Amino acid sequence: MSQPSVTEHERRLAEPSRVEIFSDGVFAIIITLLVLEIHRPVAASGKLAEEILKAWPAYLSYALAFLYVGIIWLNHHGVFQYIGKVNLTVTWINLAGLGLAALIPFPTGVMADAFRSGNLADEKAAVVLYALVVGLMSAAWLPVFPYLARHPELLRPGVGQATIAAQVRRPVVGVISYGLAALTGWFIHPLCAIALFVFMVAYHAATCEGVRPMRRKG
Repeated sequence: MSQPSVTEHERRLAEPSRVEIFSDGVFAIIITLLVLEIHRPVAASGKLAEEILKAWPAYLSYALAFLYVGIIWLNHHGVFQYIGKVNLTVTWINLAGLGLAALIPFPTGVMADAFRSGNLADEKAAVVLYALVVGLMSAAWLPVFPYLARHPELLRPGVGQATIAAQVRRPVVGVISYGLAALTGWFIHPLCAIALFVFMVAYHAATCEGVRPMRRKG
């Protein structure tokens, strides 16, 4: 019996397992790097407790960023529940998202140092930097869902176009919200931006696909 012919396009498609394993490793490194932004306090004798308390911005920044990166990882896992095959374009889109996610420890540390200093101008610059990085990371995921919608051969059996189209909302909300955070943090007060950062963590947690079973057509 003759084997079914395989087109050149089909030969270029690969299983997503290697992409997922690589991505999981990157997220693990990012989360590890976040804790390095919490520095051991340098305190005079008898002042250790005071210095530990003064470092509260570092603790808050770490908690916020840890939750955010964890939710990104869950959403990343959720996206790949829909993907049965990957090609070069999907791999590059994934790399762009990972590259921007890897920057998160930098603005996290900058924001912690700025709030610890108590300088309003520095706090404004820090929240704008953080909003810019996470906003770009959200924007990096905007192309993936329209691309998957145009290439159904990459999807797992049973995943419909409507399911993929519905996923666009999260990165769009992210881009808009982080842009708003940058504007309010600069022109109103940095705490407004912090409030929006916390809101976005809650939003992404509530809409996270990584903790929900994938729905298939019966």
